Amino acid sequence: MLKIENLKASIDNKEILKGLNLEVKPGEIHAIMGPNGTGKSTLANVITGRDVYEISDGSIQFTNEDLLELDPDERARLGIFLAFQYPVEIPGVTTTNFMKAAINERRRHQDKEPMKASEFLKMMKEKMKLVDIDQKFMSRSLNEGFSGGEKKRNEIFQMAMLEPKLAILDETDSGLDIDALKIVSNGVNQLRNKDNAFIIITHYQRLLDYIVPDFVHVMYDGRIVKSGDKELAKELEAKGYDWIKEEQAV
Repeated sequence: MLKIENLKASIDNKEILKGLNLEVKPGEIHAIMGPNGTGKSTLANVITGRDVYEISDGSIQFTNEDLLELDPDERARLGIFLAFQYPVEIPGVTTTNFMKAAINERRRHQDKEPMKASEFLKMMKEKMKLVDIDQKFMSRSLNEGFSGGEKKRNEIFQMAMLEPKLAILDETDSGLDIDALKIVSNGVNQLRNKDNAFIIITHYQRLLDYIVPDFVHVMYDGRIVKSGDKELAKELEAKGYDWIKEEQAV
């Protein structure tokens, strides 16, 4: 599904990604961990097409498409979704209208007719149950005045509505209490199937108690330097990242 080879990316003449390789297949969940400043969020932004980064080498293939040749909106229409660490507030645009526009734009790309209002409302109510989100939020401006946990739930709700092929969660667990963490994780687990995939960027092993990854990768200095299963996350939780730094220094 996603294949990244020797990816190098910089911002303001500072190289952040330094030859990163990663392959994600349908049905898989990949967790990416690592110290601050190692390029985890940069990777998410480069995959989704944020244009502040300069790509100097490497390739990103997604479902046989060259992502580096596509604009962010084209990547989204292909089925790539990013749940932000800090979701953006959009005053004056309700969550309902935002979702209706996003879904119909995706359908237009698929040569489908716009979704009927009754069908859209039925789908919305079903997806809201996944993340235990109150219907009153649907008529409020997108994320405006929402708490941190409410914003994160709303991100997962949007993901549920859009049903992406590849969902990237950039520190979605940041700032969540245990109850909200369980609700968000439950939403992800219910959305997982053999045809989609997830990349979960996190600092904390606790999220991986609820969303069990197939692979855990450690990023350090702009590269993936170690990969394993969920036990690697537990090792990182117990030992920190100093041993990774020491291994790389040898």
